Amino acid sequence: MKKGKVVLVGTGFVGMSMAYSMLNRGGVNELILIDIDKEKTKGEEMDLSHGLPFAPQRMIIKSGDYDECKDAEVVVITAGIAQKPGQTRLELAETNTKIMKSITQSIMASGFNGVIIVASNPVDLMTYVVAKVSGLPKNQVFGSGTVLDTARLRYIMSEYLQVSSKNIHAYIMGEHGDSSFVPWNHAYVGCKNIENVMRDENHPMEDLEKIHQEVVNAAYEIIEKKKATYYGIGVALARIVKSVLDNDNSILTVSTYLKDGQYGQDDIYIGVPAIINNKGVRELLTLELTKEEQIKLNNSCGIIKEMREQSIDKIIEE
Repeated sequence: MKKGKVVLVGTGFVGMSMAYSMLNRGGVNELILIDIDKEKTKGEEMDLSHGLPFAPQRMIIKSGDYDECKDAEVVVITAGIAQKPGQTRLELAETNTKIMKSITQSIMASGFNGVIIVASNPVDLMTYVVAKVSGLPKNQVFGSGTVLDTARLRYIMSEYLQVSSKNIHAYIMGEHGDSSFVPWNHAYVGCKNIENVMRDENHPMEDLEKIHQEVVNAAYEIIEKKKATYYGIGVALARIVKSVLDNDNSILTVSTYLKDGQYGQDDIYIGVPAIINNKGVRELLTLELTKEEQIKLNNSCGIIKEMREQSIDKIIEE
């Protein structure tokens, strides 16, 4: 396994935003780009490489194929189709399941035994597909989950409270989608509970729910204005990869495998706070949820399991 070698599968807006962020941030020694569109991938290789004289470190950037996965530390999958107008979420999931299955089989055929990070949508479901098809230990496969949702939450809270987003400690949990929720009991500004902050500064408590709704609506608003979201998730993915490469044990709300009744669930990937290092998910943090929050998490998981039962499991087993 080569230290600092990352393979990116999918050179669309999300994948290349991550690659560009990595170029600027450093910490990656080798970046391999894989996509069905070979010409575009070659062009992306050239374009990125021309920025290397101004990058913080030397970095090998090249377009390649799945055999390059063999000695990679991390593979990031951003490939897949975007939801088309009028297309149901299940139809999107079925199409992307077929794509994920094919990609994962190609990755594993190389002899890969590192960490796979999935960012293709619906991300919780696609992470489950990759984990099943790859046969890797569940800790070595996880999804971007609600990392971006959590970043949006912290940004909006920081603007509202006029406090640095780095001192906002709050998380969005559940599905990366409309059924996500914020466990407000576990939200802090510095070391002070958010509910105490709101009360002491005379902010109405109902504003917390408005902030969450703003997070949920953010993607729709961006898509309406510029057709897609990619910078935020690109930076988030670069941050997740850095946690794996640096073995830094960061706490991130990734799509993590729950089993044996964790959070009252079994055999499902969902966004929860977890400790990330070079093994992937070292452990998940179990928060005590209110009855209402548990219902929301169960609802999130129910949506995913229903889609699995309808057709996803059958596609995996074909």
